[in-house]
Amino acid sequence: MVGQDDTAGKIESLRSVAGIAIKSGLLFVARRKKDHTEMSHRWEFPGGKVEEGESDESALKREFLEEFGANIDVIRFLGESIFENKGRTRTLAAWEVSFSPGSIRQLNEHVEVAWLPIESISNMELADSDRSLIPILEAAVKPGS
Repeated sequence: MVGQDDTAGKIESLRSVAGIAIKSGLLFVARRKKDHTEMSHRWEFPGGKVEEGESDESALKREFLEEFGANIDVIRFLGESIFENKGRTRTLAAWEVSFSPGSIRQLNEHVEVAWLPIESISNMELADSDRSLIPILEAAVKPGS
């Protein structure tokens, strides 16, 4: 029908991506700024929601540019976690990424960044969705992976 609101047939994107940078067995993590969300001041693997019509790789490149002013290379798919959040099923896809040292030029959504071993990250105040990726990441950082 002309003039009819067709938003009812659209499905909200429930897919997100996490960029996993690995250097000498250490993983890149960032701590969110304090705010009024469930992510406030938690550590995370940077990334974000995949927008409609966007590939995982494009979403990662956009998110790293927005959050850090950094250009990245997407290397390989590591795996994904499916979980429930606010009564909805969501998917978080982990992709290995790389960027040049010194390419982190700004912190728009974070207060600090660090390169840490997976064992340390497992014990941090990590975003729940990112915690679900730990088994995938443990396999990714094993020698010979």
